Amino acid sequence: MVAPHDAKAPMARKRPGHAVKPEASVRDPGAALMQRPGVLIRRLHQVHSAMFQEETAGFGVTPVQYSLLTLLMETPGIEQGVAAAGLRLDRFTTADVVRRVEAAGLLRRKTGLDRRARTLFLTRKGIKVFEAMQESVHRAHERLVEPLPERRRGALLRMLQELVDRHATVGAPPPRIR
Repeated sequence: MVAPHDAKAPMARKRPGHAVKPEASVRDPGAALMQRPGVLIRRLHQVHSAMFQEETAGFGVTPVQYSLLTLLMETPGIEQGVAAAGLRLDRFTTADVVRRVEAAGLLRRKTGLDRRARTLFLTRKGIKVFEAMQESVHRAHERLVEPLPERRRGALLRMLQELVDRHATVGAPPPRIR
């Protein structure tokens, strides 16, 4: 017969007046990092990406793919290199995104005037998916800023835009357009 506990192991004793701390009350090891702008921005991006995926799960389109669809709705026939610049991605990453969206039947590529260049167009299916996603995408954007009073939401966007504009030359240069 097996004993309900190891007789050699000391038994945990509750001391009167001392509560056992649940693990949830353990201090956040990353709390000090949450004072850094870069960490906060990265975390906010993670939050937005998760909200976007939750709201748009039925479409199978990632945030970057949705950005490409947006560019193609705005500028049908845009060259792939110009799309890379608009997405703020390098040409290799953009080519991978384009391949995936094309494989899903949402866009088609055509050879441009310069045979090396590819122009991009949404297919009928791509237009339908883009249009069907609008409400879900809007919900994701609204959920992100919902904790802020409405009067402060515009200010947040203006401040983010200002930071991006002021640091436009920092980091990798924007993709070159042929």
